[in-house]
Amino acid sequence: MEFNELKDFLDFKVDQYNRPNFITNDPISIPHQYSKKQDIEIAAFFAAILAWGQRKTIINKCNELFLRMDNQPYQFMLNHSDTDLKRLLGFKHRTFNDTDLLYFVSFFKYHYSQSNSLETAFLPQQTINPNYLPEISNTDVELYSSSCMLTEFTIDGFTAEKALNHFRAYFFSLPDFPLRTIKHISSPLQKSTCKRLNMFLRWMVRKDKCGVDFGIWNTIPTSELICPCDVHVDRVARRLGLINRKQTDWQTAVELTAKLKEFNVNDPVKYDFALFGLGVEEKF
Repeated sequence: MEFNELKDFLDFKVDQYNRPNFITNDPISIPHQYSKKQDIEIAAFFAAILAWGQRKTIINKCNELFLRMDNQPYQFMLNHSDTDLKRLLGFKHRTFNDTDLLYFVSFFKYHYSQSNSLETAFLPQQTINPNYLPEISNTDVELYSSSCMLTEFTIDGFTAEKALNHFRAYFFSLPDFPLRTIKHISSPLQKSTCKRLNMFLRWMVRKDKCGVDFGIWNTIPTSELICPCDVHVDRVARRLGLINRKQTDWQTAVELTAKLKEFNVNDPVKYDFALFGLGVEEKF
């Protein structure tokens, strides 16, 4: 397709899928069950991290998880007792198990004891102890030191790459994190597309009147989000000529987003609705 034809086509598909009826069969339905900001953040984070496999299964597992927390995730994170934690034992989805879950709970308790929003976890404000950085080389430690371990944050310097690298370091900054849990939080340093975290950021940051994304975070700019690049988005984007890179990694997601910025420089990730919908619903 020519540029204008492709833009019109994708804009039409965004309008088709960025609607409330999209919510029902998607993991984003999980945070839509809540109204308190922190409950939405926690529910959305788990829904994104557990987004492997069939969407129906993901939704069922998330509902099971939050039922174990009496459907009050924020209160559970802050006020749980050791007895309460026993209710989480036995939870499993794919390779995510109760060992991983208990560390996630520890992180949320730590973070929310200092901040009233998960957004700050993605802003490189905290100083990270390099001794706690998992599975990274000396070069990577230098990269964290130069680009992420800042004592002050200016929004002018925000990039999704810095934010995601920082978040992974911060997430695993608690002592004695389980080594097995590392695989559940990706970052560009691992050359991952970071599909789940980019999807979570889209949910939290994008603002429109369509009622799907929440837009409850106000610091991270929508223009700097990276398009979640799962198998469906990757396949459709390649078919439409939006991706040329042979492999699928962080740079692929960056390449796709740069192409989408040609259609909308301020909100490139809105086209995630079009690409994902074409792939999942229309088998494009």
